[in-house]
Amino acid sequence: MNEKLKILVVDDDRRMVKTIGDILRAKGFDVDLAYSGEEAVAKVQSDVPDCVLMDIKMPGINGVETLKLIRDVSPDIPVVLMSAYATDEQVADAKQHGASTVLTKPIDIQQVLSFLALLRKEKSVLIVDNDLAFSRTLKEILQANGCRVETETDPEKVLSHMEQQYQLVVILDLKLGTADGLDVLKRVRARYPQKPVVLVTGERDEMSASIEQGMEVGAYTCLYKPFAMDKLLQIIEEISRRKCNVLLGEPFACGGT
Repeated sequence: MNEKLKILVVDDDRRMVKTIGDILRAKGFDVDLAYSGEEAVAKVQSDVPDCVLMDIKMPGINGVETLKLIRDVSPDIPVVLMSAYATDEQVADAKQHGASTVLTKPIDIQQVLSFLALLRKEKSVLIVDNDLAFSRTLKEILQANGCRVETETDPEKVLSHMEQQYQLVVILDLKLGTADGLDVLKRVRARYPQKPVVLVTGERDEMSASIEQGMEVGAYTCLYKPFAMDKLLQIIEEISRRKCNVLLGEPFACGGT
């Protein structure tokens, strides 16, 4: 991903906005500034940023109300809120409406930079399936949607792939010829306990026991071939968002929907 991420920084404290903006620009981000919730919503409506970093306590509409309005314009923008005085109710309300987290001022700028660095990182996917036609089609679709994709048919080489390069998510068929995908899942879990693994199978009834065991072992979810590609893309986006939020102190629950 060569394009700069665009970050919208929102705070009525102009010195704070300038300081954060200068740091982000120095780190290679494209930065836009707003000094009120109303201005932030207008900027999102005219040019959607890749992330919003916003104070909660502002005159006019506060950060939580602004978050709700931004969600109406673009539901998927990561929004990180900041506050020195946020109440538990505000934090709960913010997270309920999709805030990545609420950071306490003065914010840890290195934590924010780590979050943005992962946000900027290409979504990387490892497909483990011995159906070459399926893997090729899936790879082409994921690449067209901005993912970096590797494929593997040999269950014994899965861990070596993961050791050599970071993988956001593994897509694993439960039936790999004579090999058992469940065994691969257990090996991945043993080495990488929090690595999201999405199981796939075209034999829902036959593989029901393996699916149940896989979910117990810690698979993220299971999709049944042929599945809607939009569903998989949604899952990958959800995993990416959760992984980024871990850097902001939020827990990552391995199980998905």
